[in-house]
Amino acid sequence: MTQSLAALATEQSDPRYSGIDTLSTEEIARLMNAADAGVPAAVGRAVPAISAAIDDVARRMSAGGRLLYVGAGTSGRLAVLDASECPPTFGTRPDLVQGVIAGGEAALVRSVEGAEDDAEAGAAVILSKNTGPLDSVVGISASGRAPYVVAALAQARRLGALTVALACNEGTPLAAEADHAIEVIVGPEVVTGSTRLKAGTAQKLVLNMISTITMIRCGRTYGNYMVDVVASNSKLVDRAARIVADITGAETSAAREVLEDASRDVKTAVVMIERGVGADDARALLAASGGRLAAALRGA
Repeated sequence: MTQSLAALATEQSDPRYSGIDTLSTEEIARLMNAADAGVPAAVGRAVPAISAAIDDVARRMSAGGRLLYVGAGTSGRLAVLDASECPPTFGTRPDLVQGVIAGGEAALVRSVEGAEDDAEAGAAVILSKNTGPLDSVVGISASGRAPYVVAALAQARRLGALTVALACNEGTPLAAEADHAIEVIVGPEVVTGSTRLKAGTAQKLVLNMISTITMIRCGRTYGNYMVDVVASNSKLVDRAARIVADITGAETSAAREVLEDASRDVKTAVVMIERGVGADDARALLAASGGRLAAALRGA
């Protein structure tokens, strides 16, 4: 907690990049590409911590809890991005996975001065969400010391929620407030301190894992198919029909017809074809199986 800003890995200057302003565009691009290539390995080293956190998040969500991401600046924008993709991809209700950014919605498109430092607001937003013991709160901060995020995680912990820290430094104040500390050490940035670069990429990769694997654990996929996809446009209707056809072996045209009879719900359409039942009976089978397609197809 006494670690100075200059001592943080994300704030250090890498001498390899000290002369980038004198290089050609292609040379800079190649340097950045080489730097980015190390990010997946850094994430890979954190996989045990990521996996343990996901297992706990999934258990709480299966019991009725929510997943809340909290961040400031780039971290907050990534939080909102990942959360906003869950409803169309996995058919979740909008409040199941939420992204919170310091400074509110205005901070998504422009910097809100001082928002990151407002610890009181961080604690208050967790209270405003009626956070409880079934919920999981992931605090995201490249430095691991953004006051807004640290205070939010501390408040969540006081309320009994599961707390997860996602940072790109070791031994941070954020990690000290977490049940699970995910520390992805990507090192100095090409532009010193610009953590929207490697640190931001690492955070996005980890958030992809958290949301996607949690949804898999909660039964929102069948194999690798997104069977809870919301078919809200022509592209997604085509995708949904292909999913139904792939799972059932039906012709795509027939799958599309059943999909329409199922109000464009992939799981309902699959059960209709595989179990030879109508839409209402298919929905009943799914309801009895907790919405899990595999169980509904087995007749469990």
